[in-house]
Amino acid sequence: MTTISDKPPRERILLTAHDLFYRDGIRATGIDKVIAEAGVSKVTFYRHFPSKHALILAFLDYRHARWISWFADALQRQAGRNSQGLMCLVPVLDEWFNNPLFRGCAFINTAAEFGDNFPEALEVCRCHKQDMVGIIAKLLPDSEIRMSLANAAAVAVDGAIVRAQLETQTPDAKTALAGFELILAGLNQAAFAG
Repeated sequence: MTTISDKPPRERILLTAHDLFYRDGIRATGIDKVIAEAGVSKVTFYRHFPSKHALILAFLDYRHARWISWFADALQRQAGRNSQGLMCLVPVLDEWFNNPLFRGCAFINTAAEFGDNFPEALEVCRCHKQDMVGIIAKLLPDSEIRMSLANAAAVAVDGAIVRAQLETQTPDAKTALAGFELILAGLNQAAFAG
């Protein structure tokens, strides 16, 4: 079994930063903490990441690839269980929200932490959300309103994520998903009408 300490230094740094940035926040996580937990020297760190900004962008790229892959796989799994259209988003988000490591959306969190002060990170966040919309659109029949409905569903997904993040004290994500399910039902009806 491979552990993080068996990985090459760059990968150790990135995986450590991923876990710390997602759990504790980017600004709250200093480079010295990443270096110590990754078990590398400062020289090794800066050889792979010349700045914290470079590490943040690598973290966002890694998180994007990891989350989008999980999201697409989870939707495909749920769609195979007779969930029609957008309704398969509900059990997918339920699965994520009930993961003990859930700390909201890394991209919403990053945008909230940096705003316009780190435009390169904000652009990665925008691209992540566009990719999410594209995956959601594949759940809908081809029509003139497909992308509008996918965008509306993505806004509802983001709202449910923020709500679930605020309600981490509840035993499950049912409260965050209740309103989300109603919104999706309406969007689904519009998509499959006719």
